[in-house]
Amino acid sequence: MIELKNVTKVYSTRKGPRTVLDNINLRIEKGEKLGIIGQNGAGKSTLIRMISGAESATSGHIYRGMSISWPLAFGGAFQGSLTGMDNLRFVCRVYGVPIEPSIPFVQSFSELGNYLNEPVKKYSSGMRARLAFAISMAVNFDCFLIDEVVVVGDSRFHEKCHNELFVKRQDRAMIIVSHDAAYIQQYCDRAAVIKSGQLTYFESVDDAYTFYQAQS
Repeated sequence: MIELKNVTKVYSTRKGPRTVLDNINLRIEKGEKLGIIGQNGAGKSTLIRMISGAESATSGHIYRGMSISWPLAFGGAFQGSLTGMDNLRFVCRVYGVPIEPSIPFVQSFSELGNYLNEPVKKYSSGMRARLAFAISMAVNFDCFLIDEVVVVGDSRFHEKCHNELFVKRQDRAMIIVSHDAAYIQQYCDRAAVIKSGQLTYFESVDDAYTFYQAQS
């Protein structure tokens, strides 16, 4: 289970404090699929970064009772001076995953070839995204965080990612951020809308989109 209790996130700006998320509560059980809907800048990506642990809440508590991926294809946590292969080894050690069986999988899935032995700081954003996604699939997470802005590659690679994540790991919990109604409706059991720092939860994805459109 993942549970957020009275979580608030405030950023300091030149115009003063800006509250992005205001005293929100949320609970996700194993195997559940939750869509997060909201306009640009509403705080969707901030929310999943906090759930992953990449950012801290200003106040409140986030309980993580299952293993959680970083936002898929988010490569910001890589050590740029290390190679892709060294970053893979480091992540495997952190999460207690056997290294040797993970290497051929990441080599094949990422399709980075000899670049896996180059420093990550030389990678394009798309290459970093492929590496991060491949390493995410090599770790047996209970919950995957998915942000629509990280979709990279051609249609063939998209299909490859879809099969690896949504078919082979359909029993895992997922938190999906997207503006695409069809995407959320296809993969999610329920949804929540972020508006003006508030998070409104709905058991029905259709009800969430009706509310979202009425508020836009």
